[in-house]
Amino acid sequence: MKQISVVAAVITDERGQVLATQRGYGEYKDWWEFPGGKIEPGESPEEALRREIREELDADIVVGDLLVTVEHDYETFHLTMRCYLCHLAHEGLTLLEHEAASWLGRDRLGSVRWLPADVKVVRALLRCHL
Repeated sequence: MKQISVVAAVITDERGQVLATQRGYGEYKDWWEFPGGKIEPGESPEEALRREIREELDADIVVGDLLVTVEHDYETFHLTMRCYLCHLAHEGLTLLEHEAASWLGRDRLGSVRWLPADVKVVRALLRCHL
């Protein structure tokens, strides 16, 4: 089975809300995810995450601690996703690849249809104190 390694940003704000983004393409179009993407050769996970967020959200982030590493089998590949707690370096972002974005409090994390691997990230978030 094909192996894919990605990073994802669990971006929080000063109120403890988390940024969720809605996919605008592919098999899981309209499902929600934590933004991020593939690690390019020669990049550290943190460098890849900063690059991906600039490409997807036109925003700069401060990458914090690793929250969780998720292992998930999709139909055609195995995903390893390192998820880091982050915050925006400056206010404002622009959706360049996603259909929508929403800031969700703990009580609203279950209100969107998360990608299967991202459900595991939500569970990890609910176990920690932000």
